[in-house]
Amino acid sequence: MTVTSQPSLSDQEFRQFQTMIYEIAGISMSDAKKPLVSGRLVKRLKQHGLKSYGDYFRILMQKDRRDELQIAIDLLTTNETFFFREPRHFDFLRQQAPSLSRPDRPFRVWSAASSSGEEPYTIAMSLADVLGDSAWEVIGSDISTRVLEKARSGHYPMKRIEGIPRHYLSRFCLKGVGQQEGTFLIDRHVRNRVTFMQVNLNETLPKLGEFDVIFLRNVMIYFDMETKRSVVERMLPLLRPGGYFIVSHSESLNGITDVLKVVTPSVYRKPNA
Repeated sequence: MTVTSQPSLSDQEFRQFQTMIYEIAGISMSDAKKPLVSGRLVKRLKQHGLKSYGDYFRILMQKDRRDELQIAIDLLTTNETFFFREPRHFDFLRQQAPSLSRPDRPFRVWSAASSSGEEPYTIAMSLADVLGDSAWEVIGSDISTRVLEKARSGHYPMKRIEGIPRHYLSRFCLKGVGQQEGTFLIDRHVRNRVTFMQVNLNETLPKLGEFDVIFLRNVMIYFDMETKRSVVERMLPLLRPGGYFIVSHSESLNGITDVLKVVTPSVYRKPNA
């Protein structure tokens, strides 16, 4: 019986992927991420019948293989998220949204690293609670097309309900039955308030309009200081004067920008013009 050995990711090959993901997405991968890179990409090697990670990297560098490059980016940038992560931020949103909302324009929130949709749907449930049927919308963006496809469906395994308040479950979530048993679906009225789109924060941003609140959470930990400054600098013109910029509790904008003023740890405000 012949046992097929699994390709090994050399240090040189790993450095190639490190450089690639930094140049494309601004993400700094430490040497400790080498097993993650190897594990997430090995199936692609098998898919293409390749014997080395170097061969796969060369495919990614071909101009006519942008589809495969996007698959690799999806695999290397996907991070775990969940509903109502760091719940104090959503308490703050519910408290501030009514006073920030104006009758002459919709109240807008941007979830700038939305992953598979849990954060933007949490935002949408929170706004539905306090703003009801008034004009408001949520934009969810990510660099990964794969997680955005999942996010648009609004369909999740039942184990993901942890963290969602019980009264929100009954108002905004539908329990699957029959073949959909063991899953739940975000209610259509909430889903319709959320628009998902692919955005690379490390590039010139598309025309997204202005926002009252921007969430940029649990993503800057993957950026070096120079990239953090560049990303925040691109985003700040999209934040309305008086609007809030929210990062993770483990993150800070200290040394990144002096445009925003600290409200509470992890919550910043853009001064009124």
